[in-house]
Amino acid sequence: MSTAPGRLDVGVVSAGRAGAVIGGALLASGHRGVGVTARSEASRDRAELLMAGVPVAEPAEVAARSQLLVLAVPDDVLPGLVTDLAESGAINPGQVVLHICGRHGTDVLEPAASRGALTLAVHPAMTFTGTSTDLARLAGCPMAITAAPALLPLAEAVVLDLGGEAVPVAAADRSLYHAALAHGANHLATVVSQAARMLTEAGVAEPGAFLRPLLEAALANTLASGESALTGPVVRGDADTVAAHMAALGELDAPAQMDLRRTYVDLARTTAARSVRTGRLGAEAAARVLDALDLPRDRPEGPA
Repeated sequence: MSTAPGRLDVGVVSAGRAGAVIGGALLASGHRGVGVTARSEASRDRAELLMAGVPVAEPAEVAARSQLLVLAVPDDVLPGLVTDLAESGAINPGQVVLHICGRHGTDVLEPAASRGALTLAVHPAMTFTGTSTDLARLAGCPMAITAAPALLPLAEAVVLDLGGEAVPVAAADRSLYHAALAHGANHLATVVSQAARMLTEAGVAEPGAFLRPLLEAALANTLASGESALTGPVVRGDADTVAAHMAALGELDAPAQMDLRRTYVDLARTTAARSVRTGRLGAEAAARVLDALDLPRDRPEGPA
């Protein structure tokens, strides 16, 4: 017998990249869409694509219509939204109210719980594009769930309808959990974009053709083997190569130079320190690498 809940009237606030996809996935599993908020043109386009036929309305109206209310707003916006909805009378006893923020547990939903709502935190561990491609990517996606013990089966059932894999995360651990995902995914995007910029500056017409196989292999190796998969000039103690990198970065135009070099230096220092702690890089070799990282900025070569 399926553990999925009965089909519910679903409302989504709002049709951002994640909200529209979550709403679309719930509709695809048989729930009924009764309302969605979509203020921008992009949000309206996403709602039309992924939640076709669902009426666009204001948050309080969407909430009042819903048996299952999905709050898909940014982490910092969520507390004020929940308070506003509760004070407006749009939250009803027995209504399921869930948010999909990574940082928060269910404490942030207390204004809704005080009005009799059943509150859940469900966070899919993926980056959303806001397109139909995301629907397929939800299949098997780990989703962190936080709820009162009696409501964990309900959270698991929602995740089942979304096609994901429910993983309980304690409320006290949500910020660290979210920091881990943000550090891994968001900062990866920053580093990859910077690497592509460097390749473009080096005359490579299609940076992605070089980066994709390299980064996919690095990711797979690191997930399988941890830090033992680390390669490159820093962990090898190739200080002359690091110095050459710094010199090349120093030749870029000023804005790019500051941005790229700062990131390169910070990550190289961290990599060197971790490599020393794990015994892969000796202290003397590490000192030479750190010295090379300082050369172009702090001790320029040649006469003053």
